[in-house]
Amino acid sequence: MFSLRPINRQTMTITEQLAALSDAGNALFTAKLTPGIDPATLLGCRIPQLRQLARRLRGSSEAAAFIAALPHRYHDENNLHGLLLGQIRDPQQALTALERFLPCIDNWATCDITAGSMTALGRDPGLVMPHIERWLTATHTYTVRFGIVTLLGHYLGERFEPRHAALVAAVQSDQYYINMARAWYFSTALVKHYDTILPWFTERRLDRWTHNKSLQKARESLRIDAERKTALQQLKY
Repeated sequence: MFSLRPINRQTMTITEQLAALSDAGNALFTAKLTPGIDPATLLGCRIPQLRQLARRLRGSSEAAAFIAALPHRYHDENNLHGLLLGQIRDPQQALTALERFLPCIDNWATCDITAGSMTALGRDPGLVMPHIERWLTATHTYTVRFGIVTLLGHYLGERFEPRHAALVAAVQSDQYYINMARAWYFSTALVKHYDTILPWFTERRLDRWTHNKSLQKARESLRIDAERKTALQQLKY
């Protein structure tokens, strides 16, 4: 369990509070996990600490001002920004704030932290789905990934529709972090909607890389039984 160091919120900005949580060792570790990120932007704040800080800032004028102040300088600021967006319960307000932030997302970690945190995106499919469909056709890598991860995180439960899988399958890209998200989506969809998703593999509707990577990730899941794992192994090509 991580705890925040004593911080005087009355005299420190949010960025200064993040600097007080910096960890050089974790910054080096994060740099290895997020290639392409400028190491100078990494403070090394740990995600549990950021979650604690986000909870402490919830509903404050500081948080509102921070969300309005884009772009940020530090990777850690972007991660905190994503967690603060996750506190917005109204779907329309969440979308308005998110659309300003999406162009600032420049790595898979911030993308996934933000998408996973924003439960408001699953509350009003009629409002949100047009945005997701637009994100999936964007030119910005992490906007596309955000759309996929949003479908994965918020639309593979009771809100799942088979057409969602078709939307993800239609994404064509040579970007690694987009294609990994596509494989992640289909492997998770196999776990949750096996009979509905299986024809995508028996009929080989996906490109070879996504097909095989999705099967691999599904077979690694503890939520798929041995019999189904054996059947999936036979579908590799």
